[in-house]
Amino acid sequence: MNEILTPPVQEEQTPPQAAPQAPGPRKKKLTPKLRRRIIAAAVAVVLVVAVVVLMYRFLTKSDANVTINDAMVQLGSITSMVEGSGTAKAKDSSSITLTTAGTVVDVYVSEGDYVEQGTPLFTVDSPNAEGAVVNARNQLQVKQKELDDLYEAADSLIVTAPFAGKILLGENSRYEAGDPISPGATLGTLVDDRTLLLEQYYSYAYENDIHAGQEVMVSIPAVMEQRPGRVEAVHKVSRISPEGSRLFLVQVSLQNPGTLTADMAASAVITAGGQTIYPYEQGKLQYNRTETLQVKAEGDVIRCDLLDYMDVEAGQVLMQIDGADNELALYNAQEALRSAQEELQKAEQNLQNLNAVAPISGTVMGLTIAPGQEFDANTTVISISDTSLITVTAQVDERNISYVKAGMSVTINQWGVEFMGVVDSVSLTPEMNNGMASYPATITVDNSMGAETGNSLMPGSTVTYSLVASQSDGCLVLPIQCVKYVPDPNSETGETMSVVFLKADTPPETLVEGVDGTAMGVPAQGYYPVPVETGISDKYNVEIISGLAEGDTVFQNTTQDMMMY
Repeated sequence: MNEILTPPVQEEQTPPQAAPQAPGPRKKKLTPKLRRRIIAAAVAVVLVVAVVVLMYRFLTKSDANVTINDAMVQLGSITSMVEGSGTAKAKDSSSITLTTAGTVVDVYVSEGDYVEQGTPLFTVDSPNAEGAVVNARNQLQVKQKELDDLYEAADSLIVTAPFAGKILLGENSRYEAGDPISPGATLGTLVDDRTLLLEQYYSYAYENDIHAGQEVMVSIPAVMEQRPGRVEAVHKVSRISPEGSRLFLVQVSLQNPGTLTADMAASAVITAGGQTIYPYEQGKLQYNRTETLQVKAEGDVIRCDLLDYMDVEAGQVLMQIDGADNELALYNAQEALRSAQEELQKAEQNLQNLNAVAPISGTVMGLTIAPGQEFDANTTVISISDTSLITVTAQVDERNISYVKAGMSVTINQWGVEFMGVVDSVSLTPEMNNGMASYPATITVDNSMGAETGNSLMPGSTVTYSLVASQSDGCLVLPIQCVKYVPDPNSETGETMSVVFLKADTPPETLVEGVDGTAMGVPAQGYYPVPVETGISDKYNVEIISGLAEGDTVFQNTTQDMMMY
């Protein structure tokens, strides 16, 4: 029996393993979103670098990439236009404003109606209107009186004696130069003591024996004198004495020798018909005339010549006053009177407007009332405009104002429809706006045929205007950019001059020394500043009056070539 032999089984040898290492960081796996962000950032960096390179190359490229643009002086035509916009206005307009409240009784017109001057418009009931007129008239009288008093005060800045006599000063009547003084201040009393009066009563038994002009003898016990006098007047009054006698009044005058004064007892004895007539009782001497001196002006005393018991002549200067304060008061009173007159005119016009008629011929442009309506004071109830003539104000700049004259034709455009107007007037007073001067010119448009043709300028609408300010044919012209304004080297006041940079091989005879054009982009070689005199201009070209010839080439500007890198 054969025996099957099997190879011996060997043990598997395990290779030696390295010692275990410490665990390292774990690699992060890129997500699609994070990958897209990284790519976008890389692209942005590349673009920035490209832009920087392009800018560097653009800013540092040579002058070979700059194009110089020249212009040639040519013969041509040039027209200077004045254009702008404005508001169409009726040349003549009027409105009626009622200054007192009321109620509308009737209205005779409608908005849009054409009315002739004097056409009845409406009727209004306003009880306050007539009262307003009365109050305004009273106020005017008060203001007139105040002004008259001040005029009188102005005439009283120099106080004089109204008649001859003696000054009697009161306790508060003493003033010195420099003292303030007010209207109504009392300076004292002036008395005519050169003639004295005496009133006497006599019995009616002698009424036929005493008459004016009769000589009398006046007895004054205080000085133990008798002075001659005369009868000035006889008054047939009826005084009854305690004894039952009926008496009449006789006024006697006598000259004062200088020793008599008022309030002295005296009696007048009259001789008539061979008999002596005595008065019923003694009387008292009185001054012939007495007047209190008062100041009518306000100011400071300049001069004062007042002394107690001083004898003065008629017209003698007693005081002089500085009237500065009175002049101010006079001005204020004049203004107050003017305002009062205006208020009266308004009140009277308002009263008249209760039954209003059209103040002008024209179209009713606004009507705010209806029959039965109540309205407040100071309400504008109707407005009328004469639309047959329309005005537009144009603003002409200082360069063209010398060319714009009255009578020039103007094209007016309103909503695409053209109208012809005429320059009516040009103001010589400029209006400043952003440092530029402009001059208002008034344009008028005949609008009288508008209603018939169906085309009319509407007041209040915005319109455009254009007019030929000036025109030159067969003149030398250049693009307006060719003319440069530079400081005048010969000016001591900083004035400017107009130059162009002429292209030439050699410096011209008219070369302006000291003008550097490189800052304006003019090449340093081959272009020379020469002075020019310019004329009118439009938006693109300017007229050259002198300094250049036809065919001359001048610098205009430069352009930068765009290159791709």
